[in-house]
Amino acid sequence: MKKLIFMGILGLFALGACNNKNTQGHEGHGHSTVTHNNDEHDHEAEGHTHGTEGECNGDHKHDAADNHQGTAAGHDETAEAAHSDEIILPKAKADAAGVKVSIVEPAPFQQVIKTSGQVLAAQGDESVAVATVAGVVSFRGKVTEGMSVGSGTPLVTISSHNIADGDPVQRARIAYEVSKKEYERMKALVKNKIVSDKDFAQAEQNYENARISYEALAKNHSAIGQNITAPIAGYVKSILVKEGDYVTIGQPLVSVTQNRRLFLRAEVSEKYYPYLRTINSANFRTPYNNKVYELGTLNGRLLSFGKTAGDNSFYVPVTFEFDNKGDIIAGSFVEVYLLSSQLENVLSLPRTALTEEQGIYFVYLQLDEEGYKKQEVTLGADNGKNVQILTGIKPGDRVVTEGAYQVRLASASNAIPAHSHEH
Repeated sequence: MKKLIFMGILGLFALGACNNKNTQGHEGHGHSTVTHNNDEHDHEAEGHTHGTEGECNGDHKHDAADNHQGTAAGHDETAEAAHSDEIILPKAKADAAGVKVSIVEPAPFQQVIKTSGQVLAAQGDESVAVATVAGVVSFRGKVTEGMSVGSGTPLVTISSHNIADGDPVQRARIAYEVSKKEYERMKALVKNKIVSDKDFAQAEQNYENARISYEALAKNHSAIGQNITAPIAGYVKSILVKEGDYVTIGQPLVSVTQNRRLFLRAEVSEKYYPYLRTINSANFRTPYNNKVYELGTLNGRLLSFGKTAGDNSFYVPVTFEFDNKGDIIAGSFVEVYLLSSQLENVLSLPRTALTEEQGIYFVYLQLDEEGYKKQEVTLGADNGKNVQILTGIKPGDRVVTEGAYQVRLASASNAIPAHSHEH
């Protein structure tokens, strides 16, 4: 019994010592350790201490690990967010796709009036083959629009056989022969004063007229009819009749153009009339090849601009003349960019640098050798080749000017995750 009481007192003493030690450990004070010789007490105390330390140390280590992992995760999310808008296009793929980058620099830019217009054949560069006799049309070989012809090349034959008035060439020949005989007879009589000089002069006039008419018709006459030839060397612009049509004298048959010089006629709204005096050149875009032509490189010049609008129009014509380099079609309708006064220190980009999504325009900035960024921009004046950029870029930016759509496809495909890129 005494032994049990003694053991209980020792247990209470050990428990108090443990609690006192824990409290002092938290407060940072140092105390000496009391040693007990009783093996059973030492075992229980040791077990208690180990349990307490295990619980405390375990809680501490768990919290530290959680904090470390949370911090690392937060860092990864921040890094990923920082690169989430970056587009990765490997240099090899960019080179293969023809991606080219230019550095943005301020430069002069001409103010622009955008309108529509038409390319026309210049005066003197176009001629029309007309019918010299009345008759039925028959084409000589394959005459097609766009074919090259030389001056005097046969285009059409007009046959007057089996027509009520007869063959005009035969009638002209008969009239010529009759007038010639009359002229020669009068010429012999006038010497002897048998006929008056007035009568002789009339006979001579009739003879000359008949001769001119006959020679003109007989020049291109053949057994099958009257040949109509190309009046100038050039290209067949349009064929105005069909095989088998009946034509009259003077009727247009085939239009031939040389296409060496062309007119550009732009129709400008009346609201721009005050600015027309400042216009000195123009660019235009053709619909069939989407190519922009600069009159400055085509030996172009301003001919005139209208002083009034048309009777049924609100537009004023502005006309230019330029050289045709061989790939511009007369008669085609085009987009025209009239160039007037020049602006200084303007940021502009080629039209090839722009991409459009639902009416909003973007360019792609190069961040490094393989990294790109999509950037929204606001457009200003457009001269058909370059576009003024009002907002979105600054001097020194590296902008994709060719192959922008390839970069756009790389962005859409997500073939390479953005956060895998290393700087």
